[in-house]
Amino acid sequence: MAESSFDIVSEINMQELTNAVDQAKREIQTRFDFKGSKSSLELSKEELIMFSDDEGKMKQLQDVLDSKLIKRGISLKALTYGTLENAQGGAVRKKAGFVSGLPDDVIKKINKIIKESKSKLRSQTMEQKIRVTGKSRDDLQELIKTLKEADISVPLQFVNYK
Repeated sequence: MAESSFDIVSEINMQELTNAVDQAKREIQTRFDFKGSKSSLELSKEELIMFSDDEGKMKQLQDVLDSKLIKRGISLKALTYGTLENAQGGAVRKKAGFVSGLPDDVIKKINKIIKESKSKLRSQTMEQKIRVTGKSRDDLQELIKTLKEADISVPLQFVNYK
């Protein structure tokens, strides 16, 4: 019987993120509670910058963005929001970074879950991703189910299933 495998990664689909930000921008332009507001979203390759009049509007802006992210299938765990910063003219700014790759503590936790599963699966860490191999596809699918139910701080994707 041939070996089956898959990779566990944590990455964000930038096209879907761009679409979600664009949808949030359009909603902000049309919503009554944002009329006359300086609220805006700026997306770059490294981060997302949210700008708004005050703390209350910033919370509403983040809620609009979060709803668009969920509709586009992006986990809210994929963004790490910074603290609220004061900007010029009494406005506020908040930056959000993107989760890319598996942190070391998450890799250790996943490897521990694999070992505790008592299946004949092997894991190999390769540059912020984990390759899991085994003879039984059922064991691999059971591991995916277990990892989806586990409390892990980053969103997980299971790719290259062979």
